[in-house]
Amino acid sequence: MEWNSWGPGTLDGGFRPAARTVAKVPASTGTVLEDTGTGFTGAVLRVERSGGVHLVVLEDRRGRTKSFPLGFGFLVDGDPVEVVPPFPAGTPGSPGTASGAAGRKPARTASGSLRVENARARTARASRIWVEGLHDAELVEKVWGEDLRLEGIVVEPLHGVDDLAGAITEFSPGPQRRLGILVDHLVTGSKEERIAAEAMKVPGARGNVLIVGHPYVDVWQVIKPAVLGIGAWPVVPRGQDWKTGILAGLGWPHRTKEDVGLGWKRLLAQVRTYADLEPALLGRVEEVIDFLTATVD
Repeated sequence: MEWNSWGPGTLDGGFRPAARTVAKVPASTGTVLEDTGTGFTGAVLRVERSGGVHLVVLEDRRGRTKSFPLGFGFLVDGDPVEVVPPFPAGTPGSPGTASGAAGRKPARTASGSLRVENARARTARASRIWVEGLHDAELVEKVWGEDLRLEGIVVEPLHGVDDLAGAITEFSPGPQRRLGILVDHLVTGSKEERIAAEAMKVPGARGNVLIVGHPYVDVWQVIKPAVLGIGAWPVVPRGQDWKTGILAGLGWPHRTKEDVGLGWKRLLAQVRTYADLEPALLGRVEEVIDFLTATVD
């Protein structure tokens, strides 16, 4: 039997043609498909033939690739489709056929992930990303927000980690209710390291909570100095409020709470993509997202 003689699956275990017409979508480079069997979503890289079967190779937002037989069992923008071989170059799509832009380089989000065009935000998971404060949350949202909405992950500020163990206990983590926590200045011998170690002793934390961090005093410093047109961040003397000292060193208004808030907005406005941030943060955020979206057996 030919691979493409099968129709859409039915709950009774058999197969039969769908009652309504299902659009035929050419597997053109850059077209984003979701495999209904595994939930894997990615952009088409190419179509190849193996063992007499046409396969479409998809690449997801993290650069992982998987191959699937062409045909039924895919979604585009939430709608079931039949994926067919791409049309030869210059061939217009036939009526009732959706076509991608062959040869078009897939668009990227601010985090560098493949953009899933016209995707609906997923219903929020029970799992959460916790960050130390509002500025951390705003930065993560600006760079990773599009990816997080697609994954159904919510970012929440903790407003400090002094009672991290208590917050985790109240959250009651589990296999379907995970926590990824991003901590500032998480370095060997620091207060933050001791807090994280105690927090991981909370019942249910091991395997369901991931605490990661960057080495900087504050999330402001994960913005590359070159993005601001300076060679390095100003050095703040010990005993001086760090953010006030940074703004003073930059020659910006710094005397009031409003000055600090406006200063952060000015810094955040300079961030366009992940390339504007230090690698020490990038890897940790991606690690947390992978942890929260991994399939739990």
